Amino acid sequence: MKRWLLVLLAATLLGGIVLYYMNKGNGDEPADRPSEETPELTTSPYSGEAGGPFDKRAVMAVVNNHPDARPQTGLAEADMVFEFIAEYNITRFLALYQSGYPEEVGPIRSAREYFVKLAAAHDAFFVAHGYSPEAYQLLESGIVDHVNGMDHDGTLFQRSSDRVAPHNSYITFENVLTAMENTGASAAYSGTSPYAFYDSIESAKLVEQATSIEVQYGTDPDFLNTYSYDAGTGLYSRASGGVRTAEKDTGEAVELANILVFEAAHKTIDAKGRQAIDISSGGKALLFQGGGIQEIAWSSKDGMLVPTIDGESVRLAPGKSWIHIVPVEPGMESSVRYTP
Repeated sequence: MKRWLLVLLAATLLGGIVLYYMNKGNGDEPADRPSEETPELTTSPYSGEAGGPFDKRAVMAVVNNHPDARPQTGLAEADMVFEFIAEYNITRFLALYQSGYPEEVGPIRSAREYFVKLAAAHDAFFVAHGYSPEAYQLLESGIVDHVNGMDHDGTLFQRSSDRVAPHNSYITFENVLTAMENTGASAAYSGTSPYAFYDSIESAKLVEQATSIEVQYGTDPDFLNTYSYDAGTGLYSRASGGVRTAEKDTGEAVELANILVFEAAHKTIDAKGRQAIDISSGGKALLFQGGGIQEIAWSSKDGMLVPTIDGESVRLAPGKSWIHIVPVEPGMESSVRYTP
């Protein structure tokens, strides 16, 4: 009897060893061994800068650019800022934050359809105060996780006393995180960035020089944007209407590694001058980096606006980027000027 038990135990042990190595050969892990964790993202997907881990969900906020809303708060920390016409030739910003969040951002302004679509493409949590009819339909469809000041004015969104509405709505990033929690939205990064970057800002050198740049929307001098290149830092400073773009409370200047201009078809769709902007067809583009200029194109990759040549992503200098979307008419020949 004892011999029979010993044989049974030996057979059981031998069978377990064989099964383990068979599973190991098939790539299976033993049940009691933890699976490998996803590697930390140590390069920012939207600025190309090292550090991290960059595990926060992207947040895209609509920031007011009316002269009465300047200077703004939180723009200096945005990885990317997209500047679109919101109505007539008045522009509005869609600021993307992922590598870091500012304490507060604003003034927050109302959404447009193309803002909502771009935020959805980036899997970003979308922040706005108000909406056009087209944007409202998209938001109601659930296309993107979001919070809107129309529902939370005076709670998650606060009005400053030194400006008048609609130029005085702000939200802290503590309240953005609260909004994520309240809506059941994930606060973790899970997107896929289509942008490519050089290893260092010194690598981004273009042959044709352009150290002073102007980007004009219409004829209103308040929407004339100027950039000046600093060869020492490899960065561009920015001004609108002759006033430096800087943080309202600290005076910190917005400094950029890349300036891009994308040409897209625009169409006025109502009496308020709101626009329908084609952000899917691609088109002509200009890239300014390292004190130089390059004629490129832009493409829509899974709904994201990407600088390209022959369909391949053009590398950007690591750092922050400002992306102007200008109308096909009158086109970049009238909208952009630069000098060495």
